[in-house]
Amino acid sequence: MPSPAERPAQKAAGLDDIRAEMRANYLADEAETLKRLAASTGLSEGERGAISANAVRLVEQVRKSADPQLMEIFLSEYGLSTTEGVALMCLAEALLRVPDAGTMDDLIRDKIAPHDWSAHSGESTSIFVNASTWALMLTGRVLEEGDGTIERTLRNMVRRLGEPVIRKAVAAAMREMGEQFVLGRTIGEALKRGRLLLAKGYSYSYDMLGEAARTEADALRYHRAYADAIAALKQSATSDDIRRNPGISVKLSAIHPRYEATQKETMLPVMAARLLELAEAAKDARMGLNIDAEEADRLDLSLDVVEEVLASPSLAGWDGFGVVVQAYGRRAPFVLDWLHALAEKLDRRIMVRLVKGAYWDTEINRAQTMGLGGYPVFTRKANTDVSYLACAKKLLSMTDRIYPQFATHNAHTVAAVLELAGKDRDRFEFQRLHGMGEALHEAVRKAEATRCRIYAPVGAHEDLLAYLVRRLLENGANSSFVHQIVDKDVSPEEIARDPLAILESQGPAENPAIPAPDAIFEPVRGNSRGWDITDPVTIAAIDKARKKFAAPHRWQARPMTRATGNGKAAPVLNPADPSETVGEVVNADEGQVRETVGVALAAQPQWAARPIEDRAAILLRIADLYEENSVEFFALAAREAGKTLADGVAEVREAVDFLRYYAGQAELAEADTVARGVIACISPWNFPLAIFTGQIAAALVTGNAVIAKPAEQTPLIAARAVELMRQAGVPEEIIQLLPGDGPSVGAPLVADPRIAGVCFTGSTEVAKGIERQLAETAAPDAMLIAETGGLNAMIVDSTALPEQVVRDVIASAFQSAGQRCSALRVLYLQDDVAPKVTKMLTGALAALRIGDPTNIETDVGPVIDDDAVRSIAAYNEKMEKNGRLVGKLDAPSGGRFVSPSIFRVAGIGEMEREVFGPVLHLATYEPEKIDSVIADINAKGYGLTFGLHTRIDARVQHVVDAVHAGNLYVNRNQIGAVVGSQPFGGEGLSGTGPKAGGPNYLRRFRKSTGSPPDAASAAASFIPASELEARFPSDPKGGWARRDDRISTLRKLIRGKAVAAMAASAVVEYGPVDLPGPTGEANTLVTAPRGRVLCLGPDGDTLLAQVVQALAAGNLVLAITPEAVKTLAPLTGKGLPLAAIDGAVDPENLRDMPLDLVAFSGDAETLRGLRRALASRQGPIVGIVSERINPMAYVHERAICVDTTAAGGNASLLAAS
Repeated sequence: MPSPAERPAQKAAGLDDIRAEMRANYLADEAETLKRLAASTGLSEGERGAISANAVRLVEQVRKSADPQLMEIFLSEYGLSTTEGVALMCLAEALLRVPDAGTMDDLIRDKIAPHDWSAHSGESTSIFVNASTWALMLTGRVLEEGDGTIERTLRNMVRRLGEPVIRKAVAAAMREMGEQFVLGRTIGEALKRGRLLLAKGYSYSYDMLGEAARTEADALRYHRAYADAIAALKQSATSDDIRRNPGISVKLSAIHPRYEATQKETMLPVMAARLLELAEAAKDARMGLNIDAEEADRLDLSLDVVEEVLASPSLAGWDGFGVVVQAYGRRAPFVLDWLHALAEKLDRRIMVRLVKGAYWDTEINRAQTMGLGGYPVFTRKANTDVSYLACAKKLLSMTDRIYPQFATHNAHTVAAVLELAGKDRDRFEFQRLHGMGEALHEAVRKAEATRCRIYAPVGAHEDLLAYLVRRLLENGANSSFVHQIVDKDVSPEEIARDPLAILESQGPAENPAIPAPDAIFEPVRGNSRGWDITDPVTIAAIDKARKKFAAPHRWQARPMTRATGNGKAAPVLNPADPSETVGEVVNADEGQVRETVGVALAAQPQWAARPIEDRAAILLRIADLYEENSVEFFALAAREAGKTLADGVAEVREAVDFLRYYAGQAELAEADTVARGVIACISPWNFPLAIFTGQIAAALVTGNAVIAKPAEQTPLIAARAVELMRQAGVPEEIIQLLPGDGPSVGAPLVADPRIAGVCFTGSTEVAKGIERQLAETAAPDAMLIAETGGLNAMIVDSTALPEQVVRDVIASAFQSAGQRCSALRVLYLQDDVAPKVTKMLTGALAALRIGDPTNIETDVGPVIDDDAVRSIAAYNEKMEKNGRLVGKLDAPSGGRFVSPSIFRVAGIGEMEREVFGPVLHLATYEPEKIDSVIADINAKGYGLTFGLHTRIDARVQHVVDAVHAGNLYVNRNQIGAVVGSQPFGGEGLSGTGPKAGGPNYLRRFRKSTGSPPDAASAAASFIPASELEARFPSDPKGGWARRDDRISTLRKLIRGKAVAAMAASAVVEYGPVDLPGPTGEANTLVTAPRGRVLCLGPDGDTLLAQVVQALAAGNLVLAITPEAVKTLAPLTGKGLPLAAIDGAVDPENLRDMPLDLVAFSGDAETLRGLRRALASRQGPIVGIVSERINPMAYVHERAICVDTTAAGGNASLLAAS
């Protein structure tokens, strides 16, 4: 028998054991977990039958009682299975925060006009809902465009005259809907409205509405609101029994801006102090205080906060501390065990509110996005219901320390709790949401004398949004009890069905409609392994494994080739601490470069002759080896490249994704093509593993030999990667590494005439220099794929949720210390919301942590080298002196750190260059001038990434169509493109295409087997430059490019000619093509015409093939050969954007001519002359298509990624649940 002094230690160990078991079940097997939970309910067949019978009686009682609540009728009529229901949800989410009338009108028109409201007319039992339907139907008709001129004029007149009326009517309807869920705008108003139900014996728990705090000012404001609410409620807490007094619910994310597991060390003391202050006030007021449950990645952290606060001696004797537990979480039973053990250890009595769970769709998306080993939540509704029963049973066995609070609107769940609780109705209470489940709980309260507490939101209507949409999502799903209770087509027996019976008959435990996180990209590729750095078990494993790679551990890099050289060793320094040597590099020299090319050239044919299956299998082995060595790469990325752990994880995952994706795509690029030969892969320091690997993997799997030249700042990670590639089976002669700088290694490598192509990521200036060099010395058809920088912009209108905007802007501009080519550089805020968003942005910037990237708390690490420090610091200093500073975060001393800063500018036109670091520029715009903003963005000539935040679908379409950018992101951040899901690459000054990680990338590493004519082009007189420009066709409204009958039109006109070109163009998916991705995200690949295409044949058949492919892609085409007019007679004069001229083109005239692409498949001498002329141009690299058949060469690819859950949740996922 242990002594009293020993017992606390034993109990503490018990807590740790339970916590360890809880953590081990984070992603527990769903089938095994359900088997255990179902058994733990302990319900006999008789008890289950009694529960179901009682539940059926409850459903029948509810249906016979007074009319259901307005909200329940509304949800039945406009459920998530209807487009109207989803549209109303989106409208409700955004309308009340829009300050300007114009945008409000656009939003109303966008959400109401396109939908079929007449289908709902007269269908509902509620006069209000029917009236709403008629109002929406009439409004929709007013807002629609008519077909006839007179009708359109009349409707336009009504629309103009009626807009203020429509605006007021819809806003009033949204507020009416909001009031069904919100008890009052203030505590005083809520108390007044709640008197009737208080008199009946109900009690209330008040929830202060609001989003998670993004800034310290937000957190302090929310904390004050909670404190004021407790003070206001004190006078209502008159009972000696705290269970009969009001309570308040607190969101931890509201009282600290960095409520994140990675910020635990600094956040926890502050959070605990703030929560303790509120708990002490609640104790003094004799009321309960509940900690609301949030996302699964915060669960462990929340328990740390609970333990810290509940242990305070000042809370002794108070039974009002409460915790919310979500039954959909696979850890829920262990959380209950832990809470009970904690209460025992501290000698406390606490409250536990058991809920089904409020973030299900978010958890599914997060697990898929992060590539986790499973889901932290159940994937079927019935599985969650079983978990709820098991947790209820457990809670009712813990009433010595816990007062259970069962929050549910489900009749079966209510009946089950009554059965499990036995005769004692005093030891628990039910809870329901304000505006929901009133008839059910009133029937139970009267019949069973149970207690019921109403969870009641309090706050201004504009603060209602997130809460309202969450309720709409939860209860608008077809499977929801609230939705079914008013649907007379669903029988009481079906509504009250036993979830244990469903479990027995549903088949596999896992929902077949929801693929496992590792399978979401199948069959295209497997998902890379994720590392959840919010999970204590994962972090502990990473920390343990990377200890051996911490200083003083050093890596070595050297030329990995049989060629000998005389390079000298040089240290590689840690950018966060330049006094620390990370390793040594021996750089290659020029002689070594020449010999290395010869080695590769000799070995390449044998590699290309190997079956494609062999080359693909090697890529898959490399991927596996990368994952096995992930932690070493995390350490290398931090110490050599200054990357945080989050960025290190993303780096490895992207590299693995490239390997698996290209392995799966390789066979598609093989038909009628051959490998090019020796490819030079020149990669950047900002993605030293991901881009380095992606370039090499694409070249290898297509049968080429590779000479890799990594960035001079990051040779160590490259060397380790090549070691693993060779270990996986890539022959040493086929993958060779040449570390060194540009002048010593890169320049002679590119200048070697035996190089068949260059894959380059870096600056636009260097890319243009490479193209000039290739034009001079390489084969005239040598490949160049260049992915370069950008002046990336984001536009935010007044419908966007400021908290989401701030989250995404901070990530886009400052993650990776802004050292991403995709990073946000210029933010345009609509002037109506600019002051509010700007204030939040500066507050969120101040909350970031800058420092050593090996520290888990670090958000912003160092910049890469001293040159970057000097350049960015000088720019920041100049902008500060000019009075442009909006906000900044001071940089620490001792490393290569610069201050993350926000500067005010008039617009993107002020930007002379890209500042490659943590620097954001902020501009404002008037909503009616959004097209001018887009024009200014396009005028800069870059086209890499672009972001848009809006709730107006029509605006999304308009902006996406107008912006010239390779990757467009809607209602999310604009960094972190995912392989195969968001193929990455720009246009204009931002790159040549095709997109890395996309379906058309590998084809560029191969070339057609057909040979171009050997003879020189036929002699003809040169066309004057002035005539060339004058004769180029125009299509000012883009009509041809928008037509979807381009292929059929061309086929009719050419009548059986250019068969190969026609066939190749016909199978091209010009878009939109849906790409795989996580739930809640829409990924689409579309094509856009290159623009002005010059087709030069040289012979008639080749010219016709070129013109057909260019026109099929939507381009404007000028065709010139000695017999172009005759050759193209079937196509000219038919309304196509095509002109033909007999003659020839002097290459010198191409140096200044407005031009986007040239096609020529003739002799090498002419091809070289054309390429030299194009390479000498200012502005973007203009490519030359030398292959006769390659229709994708005539288009730009654009990837569009839309967060479809931005309005509050994943409607389609929940509707199908």
